[in-house]
Amino acid sequence: MSTYIHNFLAYKELLKELIVRDVKIKYRRSVLGMLWSVLNPLGMMIIMSIVFSHVFRQNIENFPVYLMCGQVVFNFYNEASSMAMSSILGNASLIRKVYVPKYLFPTSKVCSSFVNLLTSFIALTIVVVATGTPVSWTLLLFFMPVLYLFLFSLGMGILLSALVVTFRDLQHLYGIFLTGLMYLTPIFYPVEILPGWVQTIVNLNPLTNIAQMLRQVVMYGTVPDLMIHVRCIVPCVIAMIVGLWVFYKQQDAFILKV
Repeated sequence: MSTYIHNFLAYKELLKELIVRDVKIKYRRSVLGMLWSVLNPLGMMIIMSIVFSHVFRQNIENFPVYLMCGQVVFNFYNEASSMAMSSILGNASLIRKVYVPKYLFPTSKVCSSFVNLLTSFIALTIVVVATGTPVSWTLLLFFMPVLYLFLFSLGMGILLSALVVTFRDLQHLYGIFLTGLMYLTPIFYPVEILPGWVQTIVNLNPLTNIAQMLRQVVMYGTVPDLMIHVRCIVPCVIAMIVGLWVFYKQQDAFILKV
């Protein structure tokens, strides 16, 4: 473990450069630049609020904030895991030429997406203020669901980046998976309206618990209880352990397959 920590510290400057590069590339030649990270979730929130607020107006109080919390969680996971998945293949030429700790590539993608996540919270703040949502001190606890979201996305990103080197079809299958995951995450609907067996499936989705925790601290002014922490921590630990183990087993063969 000490070897990995020393290795990570030795290449931390490279990790910073990779993160800066990813952010710059995403907004290159864009007039509004990173402002799109604020405008995009706001625009989607407005559209989806118009479409779904009438359907769920009796089930969800303060629907715009409810929707925005779900969007922020799912959009980050979607972007971070998708970018991380293609990170090894996308840096094939560099991997063939010089030695670089290969986990830096998926890690940098997740970290650059994290920058966008932080700017998305500006959009969430705007919606909270615009809707007159009461602000509680529990808002300071927003870092807890954000930390869980980051760790789960990082673990899944590292896992996917290793698997896709061998199974290229995973890039196409994962798009289908994300579509299904979006509907199994309570972004724009309350879990309570679902049949019991569907509720069970939705509640097993790690993003569901993270989104619900974010809503607790932002919307409802409640401190998350121990059980929801457990339901968030367990998937994070599993994703990180499985992701790192698979990556470690596969990384030596990357140079032959990319």
